[in-house]
Amino acid sequence: MNIISQGIDLIENSRVGEVYKRHPDRFLDRVLTPAEQEYVRRMRDPLPSIAGRFAAKEAVFKVLGTGWRGGIAWTDVEIINNPAGQPICRLTGECARIAAQKKIETILVSISHTRLYAAATATGISA
Repeated sequence: MNIISQGIDLIENSRVGEVYKRHPDRFLDRVLTPAEQEYVRRMRDPLPSIAGRFAAKEAVFKVLGTGWRGGIAWTDVEIINNPAGQPICRLTGECARIAAQKKIETILVSISHTRLYAAATATGISA
């Protein structure tokens, strides 16, 4: 296993919350996949989980070396949880193409959040 690249992101939940409160459905449709939306809507307070996934996607963009630009959609990165609750990263579209070009086979993700902040790390690895 070789580490290809790494990314980290930290966000104030209130920044995500401001946009989410103004345009809840539009924001979720733009940033989260249907599976991610289903997950966060099960939460009593979905905002920390929304912010956590937002931070994870930003960390993944850093792994890819792209930022959010160049034909990349927020939904090209999907963060779901395995049965044990561990976040799993799935790539589609332009993000999958860039990962393949960089020979990134897996992106490991870790998310942490509190009432005020969300943080995430991502590590791109190859075999």
